[in-house]
Amino acid sequence: MNITNYYLEPANYAADFEALHYVRHEVFVLEQQIPQEVEFDELDSHCHHFIARDEQSRPIATGRLSPDGKIGRMAVLPDWRRQRVGQSLLRVLIEKARALGLSRVSANAQISALGFYRKLGFVTEGEAFMEAGIPHQTMVLLLPPLDTSARPKAKPRAAAVEALRLETLESALNASLQLIESAQRQLYIYSRDLEYSLYGQNDMVEALKQLALRNRGGGVRIIIQEPANLRGQTHPVLELAQRLTSHFQIRTPVESEDLQYLSAFLLNDNDGYLFRLLGNRYEGHWSPNLPAKNRRLQEEFERVWQRSVPCSEFRVLGL
Repeated sequence: MNITNYYLEPANYAADFEALHYVRHEVFVLEQQIPQEVEFDELDSHCHHFIARDEQSRPIATGRLSPDGKIGRMAVLPDWRRQRVGQSLLRVLIEKARALGLSRVSANAQISALGFYRKLGFVTEGEAFMEAGIPHQTMVLLLPPLDTSARPKAKPRAAAVEALRLETLESALNASLQLIESAQRQLYIYSRDLEYSLYGQNDMVEALKQLALRNRGGGVRIIIQEPANLRGQTHPVLELAQRLTSHFQIRTPVESEDLQYLSAFLLNDNDGYLFRLLGNRYEGHWSPNLPAKNRRLQEEFERVWQRSVPCSEFRVLGL
């Protein structure tokens, strides 16, 4: 079997609990006969979790990183093994550790999986031991510090710009393009259904493409309230997301409070924002630099994002 359509994303332990639990229960509890009370522990809620999903948004693999740099609970469903899913998952956990400033990571690897860890530079430490009735070996990888010498010094924060009114589609489009252009690494879109009159514009799609291509490790996070409105339609942003899957994440709300939210907004990570009072209209306000408003909307976006789920309407795209 040669399966290639999967994607990785950070998991929120509370919001993604069922998905994480499913994979680990299938692999560790059912397949390897590890007691459930051993497999799921109190450390879980304190760890950084990542999850891999297939093109239908179903969970296929998980892994976690503890605060002290221990990688564990690496689990891949049987049909997805030997497809580099586990290797991709391990790499992203290592990169997360580096981003946190850790100098090393370790893993209690099952003896049968030592070669898997050695491929990424892990070496053995100490003697083999038994854990949950299975032979294990501690594996360690030293992490070189991130090279910050070539990074330019942070520019002085620009003065805040008072909010400007939006009244037409053209003004909303022009403001959106400015916000995308000035984004450093990340963009946030909260939309009813990726309004085609705005997000379907060629200039908008090209700006999103350039943002993704110029920022390795950055990307676009999109919350779509009514994905059913896009069923059967061709949307250029979704086509772009299909081509650049590692740069786009799309979720849809499930809580009634979030589904009833009437407004729409676009934010960048450079203190800019655009807010429309009604998601199907273009009147509103925006600023290229208004930190207080940007921060409040980012908090709102993150709150909804953590309570949302991967958008099943786009499962054929693997998003």
